[in-house]
Amino acid sequence: MTDLYTASSELEGVSRVNFLTPASEYGTVMNMPLPSDSHGVSVVHPETNPGSQTALRKLNQQRIIDTLAEGGPATQAELARHTGLSTATISNIVKLMVASGSVETERITSSGRRALSVRLSHNGAVALGLDFGRRHLRVVLSSRGYQVLAERFVELPIGHEAAEGISRAAEVITEILQECSVSRSAVLGVGVGIPGPIDRRAGTVAPGSILPQWVGMDLRSLDQSFNFPVSIDNDANLGALAEVTWGEAAKASNLVFIKIGSGIGAGLILNGAPFYGHLGLTGEIGHATISEQGSICTCGNRGCLETVASTSVMMELLSRGGRDVHSAADIVRHAVSGDSATLRVIDDAGAIIGRALAGVANLLNPEVIVVGGPLAGLGDILLKPIHRGLLRHAVPIIGESTRLVMSSLGDRAEALGAASLVLQRQGIRIN
Repeated sequence: MTDLYTASSELEGVSRVNFLTPASEYGTVMNMPLPSDSHGVSVVHPETNPGSQTALRKLNQQRIIDTLAEGGPATQAELARHTGLSTATISNIVKLMVASGSVETERITSSGRRALSVRLSHNGAVALGLDFGRRHLRVVLSSRGYQVLAERFVELPIGHEAAEGISRAAEVITEILQECSVSRSAVLGVGVGIPGPIDRRAGTVAPGSILPQWVGMDLRSLDQSFNFPVSIDNDANLGALAEVTWGEAAKASNLVFIKIGSGIGAGLILNGAPFYGHLGLTGEIGHATISEQGSICTCGNRGCLETVASTSVMMELLSRGGRDVHSAADIVRHAVSGDSATLRVIDDAGAIIGRALAGVANLLNPEVIVVGGPLAGLGDILLKPIHRGLLRHAVPIIGESTRLVMSSLGDRAEALGAASLVLQRQGIRIN
């Protein structure tokens, strides 16, 4: 076994990776066959493979780049866990990559300890993330290293047509690029979040969206509208993606993100990857039936979760009681000030949402459920009733072991996730 763990830290790291990766993959990358030891594990003998150390160094650097592109900044310890390379190998390679300008590092505090965080260098390349809502548009400009360079929030009229929202987004993109002195040629692409189900077969917005004016729209036409490559996803899916790239739930393998807004949707990360199902119509928890005799929903059914627990319903209930409520921010303001009616509405809605999430938890057994959307500022005011509903209706061991947290990204998660979608699809390769 001495050949398996050679004195070179770089060779040692790749030998360990070979426990998980077929030897044929390394043979393809390195353009050479790899021998095996008596245990069938691929090994490298530098004395019989001239130049192999250089090839291995590039291979290890590529593993680090792929990890950073997919998951955002990471500490050296996290890179070691994700890639299978030793911490010594990571440390040595990161030093080389800093010297070459491909990555940047900074000292941070992680889990109470000082650590070195690694991110891809800016290199001038940027990604745009767009989040369309029933009454808003949020745009973020991100560097390749997952740093927010600019952000803009724009109000849109309720019931706006798709063409109107897209036209406004194109204007905001131009304004942000000009303000930041970023050339259009530096834009890697535009990620777009849509608040509704997306039929991936047809590339259209499916019925059930809180933007009915967008239903049936061919989303593939957005490439021409923005004059950039466009990546599109449901907003809740992008919220989930943001939580495992930008958020405090980074590196979670099984996560549910629930966005509570004018609509209610869930994004799923299963076994470390977004889950889309057969047609791409996963996570439509807002259309789970809560009351068979309830109000008609936008999807055509009765008594869906959205008809009893969305921010639109909360605003309607509070307005009947004489409260001046016109937005989710108003709900948060009244609740934080201790208004009893607002607290009751939130408590009722939270308990119902927790009941719906219990079904999801029983089915998927996630590590963590992250609550996001415009009510994120409520914190425990919303989390406590959701947790109560989850514990009451989930299998006890699942309810007790599922971590329930509020998104640290607030109502920015979907736009940040849209930028992540672009960054992850770049396929950055080293020379």
